[in-house]
This record gives sequence, C-alpha cells and structure tokens, in this order.
Amino acid sequence: MENEQINSEVRDKTGKGEARRLRESGQIPAIFYGPKAAPTMISLNYSELEKVLRGKSAENIIFDLNINSDKKTKPKTVMIKELQIDPVTRNFLHVDLYEIALGEAIEVNIPAVLINTPIGVTNGGILQHTIRELSVSLLPKDLVEKIEIDVSNLDIGETIHIRDVPFPPGLTPTEDEGLTVATVVAPTVEKEVEEVEEEEVVAEEEDVSKKAGEKEES
Repeated sequence: MENEQINSEVRDKTGKGEARRLRESGQIPAIFYGPKAAPTMISLNYSELEKVLRGKSAENIIFDLNINSDKKTKPKTVMIKELQIDPVTRNFLHVDLYEIALGEAIEVNIPAVLINTPIGVTNGGILQHTIRELSVSLLPKDLVEKIEIDVSNLDIGETIHIRDVPFPPGLTPTEDEGLTVATVVAPTVEKEVEEVEEEEVVAEEEDVSKKAGEKEES
C-alpha cells in the first residue's frame, strides 16, 4: 500500500508574523530533519495534513513528503515527531517531521488498548491499566496504530506483563518484559475506608463515655 503524500515548500522567513501569515493562507509552518538531513524550514498545505491525520494518532503516521525548492522536488519518507495544537481551537500550529529509511528499524510508542471485560471485574475486582503505550522496535512497513490486549481471562490478583502481550508480527518490545501492563486488584479501598470510619465511631463513643463518667464522679 502506497503512503499518502503531502507537498511542501521551503521557507526562509521565521517569526510569529510569518507563522500567522502562513496559517491565514491555508498553510502550516513545519520543520524537516533526520539523522542524515540538516533541519529545513518548510510550509505544508493545512488541508493535506488534516486529511492524512483524520481519525488517526499523529505520533505514528508515515507518509511521503515532497519538498519543493527552486523548481526542484525532493521526495522524503517521514513521520511526525511533534504536532503543536492550539488548546482552544484545536487547530494545528506547527509540525516537526522526521525522515526515516524504509529498510531501517525505528523505535516508537504504540497505544496499548485493553479489550473485553476481565473475569475479575465481573467478580467485583478493579482493572488497573498501568502502561498505556508500549515501546517497540520495527520496520516502518510493520507499523500499526494500536496493540490490542484481551484481558477477559484476567481474574482478581492476576497480571499481564509485557512478556504476555501478543505483539503483532515484526514488533519487538524494547522495555523490560517483566513490567506490568494491566492487573485486576481486589476492591480493598472501600473496605479500608469503612474500617477507618468504624474505628473513628468507636473512639468517639469511648471518648464521650469517658467524659460522662468524669462528670458523674465530680
């Protein structure tokens, strides 16, 4: 399957004023760089970037970038390293693009998605999702949007570690295989609160009885 493409233009002006001008003209300021590529300031078509990102997580999208300069076009394969978004309007403000080689492994963080209801939760336990992203090494062609983990057989007191995760073909975890991804714990918090409240009531009653006794003696 071919990657989606975005066209870009090399720019030589910087600053807030220039960034505002680009956005008003339907462009977005960006920077392109890589292990063998010097940083290059560019501008992208906002609509093209929006189309590529629609319904996807920005961190792990690979696409082809055409860099146009002096009537010459240089095609590059890139992924998004950072995407700045306006907290109010949610519009894209700036994007960092990193060059990758299709034949070389890259390390990325992929969302870990828990699916189905654990047996332990049905029995009153609480599901704790400890690690929400898994760091893996892979070739760009093997990149996936998420890693689904079936937790339906997880009972109270049981845990899924990284070594238990069914990683898709081509993905190699880069973290300690003993790290906990998800676990089902017993609902002890509520019980502890009840015990504390009961102890406080008993202590209060004892204090009242003691004061009453002291008054009778006097």
